[in-house]
Amino acid sequence: MEAFLVSTGIVALAEMGDKTQLLALVLAARFRRPVPIVIAILLATAFNHGIAGALGAWLTSVVNPTVLRWALGLSFIAMAGWILIPDKIHTEGEKASKYGVFGTTLIAFFLAEMGDKTQIATIALAAKYASFYAVVMGTTFGMMIANVPAVLVGDRIAGKLPLKTIHGIAAAIFAILGVLALLNVGSKL
Repeated sequence: MEAFLVSTGIVALAEMGDKTQLLALVLAARFRRPVPIVIAILLATAFNHGIAGALGAWLTSVVNPTVLRWALGLSFIAMAGWILIPDKIHTEGEKASKYGVFGTTLIAFFLAEMGDKTQIATIALAAKYASFYAVVMGTTFGMMIANVPAVLVGDRIAGKLPLKTIHGIAAAIFAILGVLALLNVGSKL
């Protein structure tokens, strides 16, 4: 349960103001069809984070536990810094897609998540907790917590969120997890 809750919380906070949340806003404004957008976001995220979780789980089987602990600790601390850098999305020259609302959202979200903070976090969390399903479900749920309101409410609320504070909290959580991993506190490794 801890893996699910930590994964959900970290990703929900880290996702605020992230490029994929901005993408959700753009898609919602462009298509104004929230149901296929939300379903496509869910499927793209689950698939993307499933791959990331599998990579994290695989890492625990091939990397020495001490090396993995240090790599995780340092990656969580690096993630804390990365979260403090706001994302931007480029929408210039955007053309209508032949894939429709669902297909456009599915492809755009899957590609936007490649190498994104939340995908890297999913790899690290799956390696830390050695609980593939709990982490992937948690990170996917965290993405949905952040992105569904963006789709449903649109940019009316986005400008009112204290993104700097939210990013600061997420960064602090990642930093704490990094320090705890380096100190080998609560580690399953």
